[in-house]
Amino acid sequence: MYREKFDLSGSRAVITGGGRGIGLACAEALAEHGAAVVLCDIDAGVLESGRAALAAKGFSAETHRLDITKSADVEALATALNAKGPVDILIANAGIAMPDKPAEATPDEDWLRMLDVNLNGMFWCCRAFGRAMLERGRGAIVTIGSMSGIIANKPQRQTHYNTSKAAVHHMTRSLGAEWAARGVRINSIAPTYIETAMTRDSAQDPAMLATWMEFTPMGRMGKPEEIAAIALFLAAPASSVMTGAVVSADAGYTAW
Repeated sequence: MYREKFDLSGSRAVITGGGRGIGLACAEALAEHGAAVVLCDIDAGVLESGRAALAAKGFSAETHRLDITKSADVEALATALNAKGPVDILIANAGIAMPDKPAEATPDEDWLRMLDVNLNGMFWCCRAFGRAMLERGRGAIVTIGSMSGIIANKPQRQTHYNTSKAAVHHMTRSLGAEWAARGVRINSIAPTYIETAMTRDSAQDPAMLATWMEFTPMGRMGKPEEIAAIALFLAAPASSVMTGAVVSADAGYTAW
């Protein structure tokens, strides 16, 4: 009874930012459980590297270069993919972070870029792929937020990033409530610091890493596969009663 609740055989899943890190781990987790996966990424080289990494583990993947900030491109891809067969799952993972910068010194372009990718682009994806799911009366969306949408990090100063992720969480709650009666579920994950290319430079700063660990009860960073396991649960029938939830996967960070 319970094993079948994680069976994704016959389903198709789109993963944005799918070429590496959390996105690629999510693609592997879903493929391992039977889903046909479609990787999307803005970087063609990263996209090919991700496809090759999955192939080396015995999984095939369709790939598409995509800039999620271009709503027309997102709409076109969603239309094209759904024309070939329903997209049942969306892992809206693509996002950016920027180096430590005081709020008062943050230029307009940095603020706008952060919101354009992390919030606008994520909404364009949820809207485009969600529309087809709503028409069919079924589908699951997982957004990747951050514990930074719940707390203000220390020691780095990143008001623009924190704001974008808090907005992702509330967008997820809002869509979850709006679409619940129409068969489409949407939930978010709020990870701690994860060992990816995005955090590599900051994690190599001994003072910054020491502060991160001081505030983390488990005393360690997370791994992409740990987030992917939660994404698998939220995308699968196993989480059928959940929508509009923000799942903290923060090694205890927000408990203190």
